[in-house]
Amino acid sequence: MKTLTTWSVLFFIFGYSLVVCSELPSPENVTLDTLNTNYVLKWNWDEDNIKRITFTTQYLPKFKITKPKHKQNWKSACGVTFKHICDFTAVQLHYYGVWLLRVRAQSGKLVSNWVQIEFCPDRDAQLGPPSRVDVTPVNGHLQVSITDPMTNTNISMRELLPNLSYLTQYWEHLSQTQKPKSLLHQSNLVILPELASWTWYCIRVQSHETFYNKTSVFSPTYCLQTDGPVPSWQIFLYFLLSLVLCFLFVVALGYGFYKLFTVVKNTLYPAVPLPAHIHQYLCISTSSDMPHLLTTELEVEHCCDRLDVISKPAVTDIILEIHTSTEDSGLGPEHSNAPHTRHSSGDSGVYSTVEDSGSDKSAPQNWVQEVKLQTVNRGILTREPGDKEAGQEQDLCITETILT
Repeated sequence: MKTLTTWSVLFFIFGYSLVVCSELPSPENVTLDTLNTNYVLKWNWDEDNIKRITFTTQYLPKFKITKPKHKQNWKSACGVTFKHICDFTAVQLHYYGVWLLRVRAQSGKLVSNWVQIEFCPDRDAQLGPPSRVDVTPVNGHLQVSITDPMTNTNISMRELLPNLSYLTQYWEHLSQTQKPKSLLHQSNLVILPELASWTWYCIRVQSHETFYNKTSVFSPTYCLQTDGPVPSWQIFLYFLLSLVLCFLFVVALGYGFYKLFTVVKNTLYPAVPLPAHIHQYLCISTSSDMPHLLTTELEVEHCCDRLDVISKPAVTDIILEIHTSTEDSGLGPEHSNAPHTRHSSGDSGVYSTVEDSGSDKSAPQNWVQEVKLQTVNRGILTREPGDKEAGQEQDLCITETILT
């Protein structure tokens, strides 16, 4: 009897607890927004039920759910929060694992039931588009360079998805009827074939994973023009345009120099002359603070060589030895052959005939008269007074005969 009563009390308490706990509604529309390795859990809650409400989120590997509850070890992701969202990215869920995520509402002692979902990142996570797409024209084609989508730790998704590939679509710009062409490839670098030269094309790229057949949204659309050989008419047009530009540049440069020369000329040499009285006043004024007009007459430069004047040395004294002639003195012919000497006076040009006094010592008639010249001027010699012909002017070449 006691045993039955005890079980009845326990059943009543357990049933009452279930009724109290189930009074708080559970979160609704629990979903998971994913992109590569970013996972965000979201849910809805009717605000009209209870204004002051909190939420608790937890996660657990699925293989532990078979263990007893005290060994399951559920871990909290965002703790207790008032938001209707919880980011599981920081938890670093293993990409190939299977996880259980759950959330419940709580208000004081009132709690709701857990809402649980199963999540496998490799199977359920959305694949993102390429991180970057670069398009470059190369020899009439378009080269597309693709950067892999990245994880939240900035690692390429190709490390998690070895079969990652890309679907590249391209079409001619402004073409309404042309169907886009598609090219599926695993390489990050591809050259689009069958393109026309000097034509605009638009390109977009999509990531693709073959195992679970996951595809991403398309990347932004890029439009670019292809290149190719330059047409001959275009080369001629460029050449003609360059000639026109060069001609205009030369004309503009010449016109600029002409205007500059005109301005300088009109400034320095004005076309309208100044009045005569003003021009005369400015040119004649000697005041240091008075401006002077520039004259057009050129100063003549006289170039002269240096001239050194050397004075002629004056001759003051000349001594002449005068000998008597053999014809006048009656001397013998032996004296006529006596040598004559000339004594030059340097620059004066005076010379004399001199007989060697030592040639004939026995002739007493031969004597030497010394004449001292006082003045020599223009080749004329004057003897001193007292001589036999004092004051008489003689030529520079003098021969005087004196008879004893």
